[in-house]
Formats: sequence, C-alpha cells, structure tokens
Amino acid sequence: MSVPVVSPGRGMARPPVGPVDWLRLVQWLRDDQVISREEAQRTIARCSQAESSQHALVRLANVAMERASDGKPLDIEELSEYLAKRAGLPYLRIDPLKVDVGRVAETMSATYAERHKVLPVQVTAQEVVVATAEPFIDDWVAEVERQARRSVRRVVSNPQDIHRFTAEFFALAKSVRAAQKAGSNAGNNSFEQLVELGKSNKQLDANDQSVVRVVDWLWQYAFDQRASDIHLEPRRDQGMIRFRIDGILHPVYQLPMGVHNAIVARIKLLGRIDVMEKRRPQDGRIKTRNQRGEEVEMRLSTLPTAFGEKMVMRIFDPDNAVKDLDALGFAQHDAQRWESLVKRPHGIILVTGPTGSGKTTTLYSTLKRVATEEVNVSTVEDPIEMIEPSFNQTQVQPQLDFSFAEGLRALMRQDPDIIMVGEIRDQETAEMAVQAALTGHLVFSTLHTNDAPSAITRMMELGVPAYLLNATLLGVLAQRLVRTLCTLCKQKDPAAVRETLDEAVKPWKINGSYQPYKPVGCVDCRMGGFRGRMGLYELLVVSEALKEQVTHAPSIDALRRQAVQDGMRPLRLAGALRVAEGLTTMDEVIAAAPPLA
Repeated sequence: MSVPVVSPGRGMARPPVGPVDWLRLVQWLRDDQVISREEAQRTIARCSQAESSQHALVRLANVAMERASDGKPLDIEELSEYLAKRAGLPYLRIDPLKVDVGRVAETMSATYAERHKVLPVQVTAQEVVVATAEPFIDDWVAEVERQARRSVRRVVSNPQDIHRFTAEFFALAKSVRAAQKAGSNAGNNSFEQLVELGKSNKQLDANDQSVVRVVDWLWQYAFDQRASDIHLEPRRDQGMIRFRIDGILHPVYQLPMGVHNAIVARIKLLGRIDVMEKRRPQDGRIKTRNQRGEEVEMRLSTLPTAFGEKMVMRIFDPDNAVKDLDALGFAQHDAQRWESLVKRPHGIILVTGPTGSGKTTTLYSTLKRVATEEVNVSTVEDPIEMIEPSFNQTQVQPQLDFSFAEGLRALMRQDPDIIMVGEIRDQETAEMAVQAALTGHLVFSTLHTNDAPSAITRMMELGVPAYLLNATLLGVLAQRLVRTLCTLCKQKDPAAVRETLDEAVKPWKINGSYQPYKPVGCVDCRMGGFRGRMGLYELLVVSEALKEQVTHAPSIDALRRQAVQDGMRPLRLAGALRVAEGLTTMDEVIAAAPPLA
C-alpha cells in the first residue's frame, strides 16, 4: 500500500500511549488524506452506533472504509501497515513458514503472549523479534528482554494473525514437547504401544494424543499453505519437515528424532502400512478432510535412510488434480489439436517429460473429459495417483508378478474402450500397448524423454518396429511446469528487451505485443514473486509426412523439422510466448525447457 504518512505524533502534544483507539486512527487517516473527510464522518457515525471489544484495526476493517485515491476498501493488512508507519515501527506480515516455532515458543509462555497480545516471530543470538498490534504499549518489553537475555525488536502485524498464530504455534510446541517423551521411548525401535492402541479401542494416553495433534496440525497446515508434498526427513540429530510449494521445497519445522519416529509410525498406521517394517520401502494412502470439509487424498511413500525412515506424502486435492485445458496452460493452438487427438477411436497417445512435470495431471484431466457413460475407461498404474470414480483403476503388484504388461493383458479381456498405462518401461509393455491400439483401443501412456520427437526413437529402442509405430502412434505431448508470476505484485520489467527474447527462440520470431514482467514479492506470494505453476506444451501430431521419416533408424533432427512443419511449437517457444504475455519470466522458461535445436 502506498499512502501519504506523516511522522509519528505530528500535530499532537505528546505521542499516544495505550491501546490503539479507533476514533484517533480514523482522524489520522483523514489528516493524512488516506480517506476523505466525508468517509471519515460516515465511519465515525457507523462505529459510534455500538460498542465493540474488537481491536481497532479489526473494527475499522469490518467497516470497509474507501480509500480516497481509488475508492477501494481498506482491508486489515493495509490498516496494519498504515499503523506501523504512523507508529514508526516496521510492518510484518507473519509467514508461518519462516517462523521457527520451537525457538519462539521458548521465549515466553502462551499465557504471557495472550495477555499482552504479542507473538515472538524470530529469535537470534542477539535479539527477539516480537509482533504486536498495539505499538503504543511497550511495558512488557523490559521483562521479555530480561527473561530472554536478548534485546527486543518490535514489529506491527495484523491482530487477527497474531491471535491465530499464537494459538497455533504454542499448541504445536506443547504437543511436540508432550510427544517427545513417547517418541524418545520409541526411539528407533518398533512402535508397539501405538500399534496395540490402534488395534484396540483403548483410550490413547496424553503422549499419544500429542502425536495425533501434531499430525493433524501438519496436514491442515500443508493444505493451508497449498503444499503438493510433505517431506518427513530424518537427520543425524533431528527430524526435518519440509513442504513443496509451487515446485520449491520450504523448511517448516525441526523435530526431535523421537517425535519424528512417532509421527511416521502414526501416519503409517493410518495409511495401513506395516508399522514394524522399516527395512524396505512401502506405499499407502490416506483420505482426510481440509479445513473447508472437502475430502483430500494423500499418497504415502516410505524409504529407509541412513538415519531412519523417511516419508513423503503427496497431496491430491481433487480441485487441483483435474482441470480443464485452459487451466492447465494449453494455448488455443495446442488445445484444439489435443482435443482432436483424444477424440480418435484408436491409437496410442504419449505424454512425456521428467518426474514432476505434470504428466499425471494432464492425463487425468484428459481422461475425465472422455470418460462418459458410453465408454469403459480402464487404467493400470504404479501407484494409483488419485482415486477417480469414473475410471476402472488397477495398481500393478511387482511382488505378485503383476506388471504393466500383465495388467494390460488382463485389461484386454475387460472390454475396454480407452486404456491408460501409467508408464511404458520395457519392451513387453510397449508391445502390449501397440497390440491394444491395433485391436481398436485408444491407449494413453507416459515416457521419460526430453522432447516429443525423442519419444518415437525411444519406442523403437524398446523394440517397437517402425511400421507398427506408424500404424498406431497418433501423437506425443511433451510438457514442463514453470512458476507463474504473482498477479498482485508483478511489475513491468523495463530492462527486458525484445532482442533478448528473440535471441532465446532463434530461428523463430515472436510477433505481436511484448509485455515482460519481473517478480517483486509480496505477502501473498511469501515475497518470492511467484504463485502457482502452469504447463508448457510441445504437441507432435503424427502426419503422413512424418511417417515417412519413421524408418529403421530415424533422424531426430528430421523428425523435429517435420513436426514443426506440421504445427508443433517447441517447448522453449511455448515458454517465450508466455513470457511475452507477462505470465512468467525467461529465467523460468530457460530452466525448464530444453534449448531450440
């Protein structure tokens, strides 16, 4: 927010002391021309009608005063920032991902924090940073400095955030401390007590309830932060919790190893994973609900490491897992060609890209569109990423000799119309996929290749003859994910020039407008400048001219040139177009998409 602000205390005989008064705050806003005189009069009239115990900032935010500059309502964050400037203190939007909950909870008790309505947000060797919404009350500072043996630096924050995070942070720290004894007793040994309690209907003791509360907090916190994955990682002396948000891992919390072991055991129990087995990887699933009451599914994976058992939970939010093509990031040019491909009655369609490039989301979203009541859609996956009621989903079981090829062989006897194979990994699976396409089925699958033309040579390396590829392959979609710029804080980049963009996409040339933006960072995107991700796509459609290039030893360059002539836009070009539209940056595109050949 950019508002005119005068120095603290201007026009006043002495600086204010005591709680923030809403009437005085309205007068300051009027004097500094943040709101008009008429808006100040209306606000005073409305707020004077009834007494309220709410904080002055909350009370005024509920009134939704209109800014004089643009008529938009002043929200509580803008009011908090204004108050900070008026008081001559820094403003801080509390980011829970950047708060070391364990350390700040040791600075003062929850009772003390609630009584003074303050919250420690950072602890260093020299100082404690404490958030407050009452900048004119500082009688607690000396006592905290004496107890913490550090100087106190005050910052102003949203009173609602202070109230919320005070409850969350101290409750979490209390639960971790209570669970530490039970976790330490479990150590690196089995979690027999928890298993027995889980198998019976006995009431869990206090320590076990603490583990439950930490796990519940962990999940709800991850949902609230838009995390796609939760990592529980054992280290030499402690456990580490990290969230993957928009493709980037963020440290969240450090746990004593005993608590880490207890949490992993608790989640394994809920996911119906063998709690006793810690020597080999295991998989499982859990269904829970987010704060809005919506069902969220998580896929669990454990892995033995040098310091203990590591667990990763992949979160599948149905609202995010299945999207329409526009939401996935398809340009109109590619969306039309992809739609025509998936409507074909039979053949093979491949989606390629590295792990984490969004292949599964693209396939699920596409299958969801074609899975009508008139067709039988069946999948063979390893593992099943997300349960979808409109599909018939099967998971491979290598320990039972039930592979992708065996699953495909079984599906052929199930009268399918559309088949999705999780991945083509070997010759047998490739041959079965070709056979399914030849017998009148539409087959979707994935490969790990750098670009779309390479999928053709990869299939031939797996043993599929050129004539069978020409008879069955319909198209290949290569994709990558790039972070999108935060719409609230991105700014036009005057340093970016069209020549830089043209150089990156040679020998192509981008026509039309060029609106480059740069990341800035705000509270909404955690100061990173990016929020969310979008796909970049390279769609190769197999034409008659391309089939002539698919010989015994096809040339990648020849395949690529023909695919481009047929309308394929390379990944780097697709990314550059998104840069020109102001949706992402060239650095993101260069990091994700291979260079143009």
